[in-house]
Amino acid sequence: MKTRVAMLFGGKSVEHEVSVISGIQAYLNMDTDKYDVIPVYMTKENEMYIGPQVGEIESYKDIEGLLKKSQRVIMVNEGGQVKLVPYPPRKFGRNTPVEIDVAFPVVHGTNVEDGALQGYLRTVGIPFVGCDVEASALGMDKYLMKLVLKEKDVPVLDAQLYTLSDYAEMDSLMDRVEQGLGYPVIVKPVNLGSSVGISVARNRVELAASVDDAFRYATRILAEHAVTNLREINCSVLGDENEAAASECEEPLHTKDILSYEDKYVSGSKSGGSKGMASVSRKIPAELTPEKREEVRRLAVRAFQALGCCGVARIDFLIDEDDGSLYFNEINTIPGSLAFYLWEPVGVPYMGLLDRMIQLALKRLRAEGRLTFTFDTNILNQASFGGQKGAKL
Repeated sequence: MKTRVAMLFGGKSVEHEVSVISGIQAYLNMDTDKYDVIPVYMTKENEMYIGPQVGEIESYKDIEGLLKKSQRVIMVNEGGQVKLVPYPPRKFGRNTPVEIDVAFPVVHGTNVEDGALQGYLRTVGIPFVGCDVEASALGMDKYLMKLVLKEKDVPVLDAQLYTLSDYAEMDSLMDRVEQGLGYPVIVKPVNLGSSVGISVARNRVELAASVDDAFRYATRILAEHAVTNLREINCSVLGDENEAAASECEEPLHTKDILSYEDKYVSGSKSGGSKGMASVSRKIPAELTPEKREEVRRLAVRAFQALGCCGVARIDFLIDEDDGSLYFNEINTIPGSLAFYLWEPVGVPYMGLLDRMIQLALKRLRAEGRLTFTFDTNILNQASFGGQKGAKL
């Protein structure tokens, strides 16, 4: 019997459209001899839809029309079996639920990649591909992630964290940046990916604009000193916290000081469409010495496992060309296009990558099946409030 996989994409995120591209890419590359795959589109309100046209990229030119032709569903666990159930139930006609064995989130950004969707899937009781709740949340929080990685001797750039209360005192915020970091400085939202809201500031006027832009997308922002003479090197990791391997390395090419959203998802397309991160201009393999290549790959695996990741992730590094120092920059726990283009050069085809990710999810399920999450107790039989409604037990 084939394993039934719900491929989830879209969602309430500024990276919604990119997720649709990544999700349909993955759906079209699944091994259909081994898996029954149900594409599930999540709207920007996080409503789920299935239907014959949900897995066709052309349908997303008219999303309103697509939804009218599709069926809204919710996940329901009945006796340990999770189903996609039509919602609201039809008064007439069939309300046939679709049983699923595993969920495969191919989502990017806040509200979906950051542990929120993973927590929902855990609550529903469906095994899912990729990082668990904790690793997903850490991977999206650039500040907390740096703290964890420092403890594991992964080199990171020092950073300053600012909240909305700091934003209310803009002059003080900028003074602290100038005194603690100096120019140039990179300003970014703490919990977004795909270069949204990220910019480089070289003076106070640009810093004010950068801070304003970053706070458009998040309630907490990060400032860190910008490495001026840098190279960006990316590497993907596949596995879990117990066993993991690194892919080939790449050097993305970009038009500005940082790899922008347009560089990632727009400029690489000559036909008006997009292939997601697979369309970015890049050098694969990156031009690195054998020693530096292995250093990148070794640190990528160390960071992946330090954060407790599972499935596939892409780790982005910075090399300071002035002294050769290598710094961890960020991790994408569900990378654009699932970083398949970094695995093909080392002999892992896209279909094989997807299969391995699902098997890792099922491995985690088996491991958790051996754990104890509940135990019998008669505490409720003995409980008494003694006539006081607010008393503690």
